[in-house]
Amino acid sequence: MLPLMVLLLHLSAVCSDSHSLRYYYTGVSAPGSGLPEYSSVGYVDDREIVNYNSDSGRYRPKVQWMEKMEDGYWERNTQISKGNEATFRHNVRIAMERFNQSGGLHILQLMEGCELRDDGGITGYSQYGYDGREFLALDTQTWTFVPTMAQAQITTQRWNSPDIEVGERKKNYVENICTEYLKKHVENGREDLERRVRPQVKVSGQEKGDTVKLHCQVYGFHPRAVDVKWMKNKEDEVHSYETTHVLPNPDGTYQIRVSTEVTPKDGDRYSCYVDHRSLEEPLYIVWEPEKSSVWVIAVVVALVVVIAVFGIGGFIFYRKRNTGYKETDTSDTSSDPNNPANA
Repeated sequence: MLPLMVLLLHLSAVCSDSHSLRYYYTGVSAPGSGLPEYSSVGYVDDREIVNYNSDSGRYRPKVQWMEKMEDGYWERNTQISKGNEATFRHNVRIAMERFNQSGGLHILQLMEGCELRDDGGITGYSQYGYDGREFLALDTQTWTFVPTMAQAQITTQRWNSPDIEVGERKKNYVENICTEYLKKHVENGREDLERRVRPQVKVSGQEKGDTVKLHCQVYGFHPRAVDVKWMKNKEDEVHSYETTHVLPNPDGTYQIRVSTEVTPKDGDRYSCYVDHRSLEEPLYIVWEPEKSSVWVIAVVVALVVVIAVFGIGGFIFYRKRNTGYKETDTSDTSSDPNNPANA
């Protein structure tokens, strides 16, 4: 997934029952790059629900419950997507001109949508990115666009002008169209969207001198949003993480690993903190250092010695019984005429 899409997809809260509908649009400047020239993907919460790209030319469902949508929904959105495809081709060229670029692979992205919070409030999103960096964004307090690059100022001024007011159209989309469809999608897919699966947690440590590399593997959970971190004595958060992205499993659940390096002192106890919607309260999984293995090695060595001794003794006994060995007759009464003792 492209960098900006990864960043924006991580916006959902861990412990909230809010729901969001987001669309990610991507336009690529160079055909033959291995990416579709245009694509759009729709998500409800963390579930991909629809997909369109310039290769397929069709707006398609990605989950079974989306097939409950009304007649004409798929054809209507296919035509809308074709129009968006043409718009993005034009906008990619405009962006390249703003950056004085005449060729190469360049990517224009848009994320927009809405979130319906559990308190009934509505939040809107509209953010543009170019080549993995934020380009401009919609301020949903004033419903005006704010540039985050100098090259975005011309577009921002034009979209905020009184005769265009793109922000007002975005406001109508967020508060009416987007919210209406979000409610429909949540109702159709409630069983899937609100499924709760408790996470499994495994902690481990690699000791290197005075330091320990701690790993916390959290897996098998659903939904996707999760909060994982290392804590010292259940009070102090441990920083300097190495964190993977939340990755999908084949069964529809998710996994993540969080690692950190610490220098333990006497009395310190490190635990992996996990918070997830399936839990009534967060988990604290304590890492316990391994016991000294010196006595284990001594026992193993002793056993090896005992086994070796018994093995050698058994081998000698076996040879004596199976080789026909007899003692020499040393009697003085031997009748052998060739025996010198009888001379």
